[in-house]
Amino acid sequence: MTPAILVRGLVKTYPGKPPVEAVRGLDLEVRVGECFGLLGPNGAGKTTTLEIIEGLLDATAGDVEVLGLKWGRDDTAIRRKIGISLQETRLSDKLTVRETVALFRSFYPSGPTPDAAIASVGLEEKARAYVDKLSGGQRQRLAVATALVGDPEVLFLDEPTTGLDPQSRRSLWDLIRSIKDRGRTVVLTTHYMDEAERLCDRVAVVDHGQVRALGTPAELIARLGGEHVIELELASDSAARPTDAELKALPTVTSAKADGDTFRLTAAEPHRALPALLDFTRGTGAKVAGLTTRTATLEDVFVNLTGRHLRDDA
Repeated sequence: MTPAILVRGLVKTYPGKPPVEAVRGLDLEVRVGECFGLLGPNGAGKTTTLEIIEGLLDATAGDVEVLGLKWGRDDTAIRRKIGISLQETRLSDKLTVRETVALFRSFYPSGPTPDAAIASVGLEEKARAYVDKLSGGQRQRLAVATALVGDPEVLFLDEPTTGLDPQSRRSLWDLIRSIKDRGRTVVLTTHYMDEAERLCDRVAVVDHGQVRALGTPAELIARLGGEHVIELELASDSAARPTDAELKALPTVTSAKADGDTFRLTAAEPHRALPALLDFTRGTGAKVAGLTTRTATLEDVFVNLTGRHLRDDA
């Protein structure tokens, strides 16, 4: 089966002294019918990659195919098959919600009615409201409606739930699932790890212009080497500070990283690692300010790969 998206050797270099390499030989394949998450901190190259795939930017080098079609050769055909909701979509303030969606609907040969698209994002009560009267979350939902109105085979959603209240966020999750259940492909960027874990069949972690990890959320978490995370917080005036190597040497600990006064350990067997950790801190005289343990998440994978939390630069 032809993949929904195929990217090979993608390079994007911006001129300057020195030139800025935003994307460095990136490879990616998205399967038809899956929800695919593209994760990365600001400046990692994920937005540039997404905009090249969407046809909004030209690549410096490399090949990009969308549903077997190529930009520069099949532009009109691709645009009819994709829908895009940008992180910040500029819409005319002096059009109503219905007029805005109707305008976008006119760009496509087929698709749901404007009222059906509006209803799918829960904006029926605002159909006659002008865009400049909408809240930030309502504008975000309107942007998603404009992306859906052409019944796209591939839907790109860049931070679709930013600014939404919890109920609207869950409703949009249900909508994304229903789109995927119809065999459509969804490419999603998000700063919410729970969103990626719940919605995405596979995710790619992008950093420094390359894919650092690729797989299902469960596979990536398993690659940490431990299903549990132990977070040790030391008092700011603690003179004794363990090294990462000392902590990694503890029983069943597979990785250890310092983040200020907090040390994050992954462990396969926390019932063995915790007593050893407490014995170690007592032996060194370190002052423990806090100690927690929990199941590993996709956020831990991200921190382990990039050394940063996903929202550090958001």
